[in-house]
Amino acid sequence: MTTKYHLNSAQELNIDIIESIKTAFQSKPITIIVEEDNDSINLSTEMKLTLEERLQEDESTYITAEESMKLLLKKYGV
Repeated sequence: MTTKYHLNSAQELNIDIIESIKTAFQSKPITIIVEEDNDSINLSTEMKLTLEERLQEDESTYITAEESMKLLLKKYGV
């Protein structure tokens, strides 16, 4: 199960959120990740390299995103 809390600032963090998490997950193990909301896309170096490689590919072998998703679904069940 995944639960997201979007706050306008860290100052909105309060005991109610903590209690809500404790109620929802009880004694199950959880991971808490805190990240700054950012509208810009941050690509890793590896992602940028992959995109650059794709830009260099022969356009005659191009497939659409829809075709790509169908192939992934067929191969990996994703």
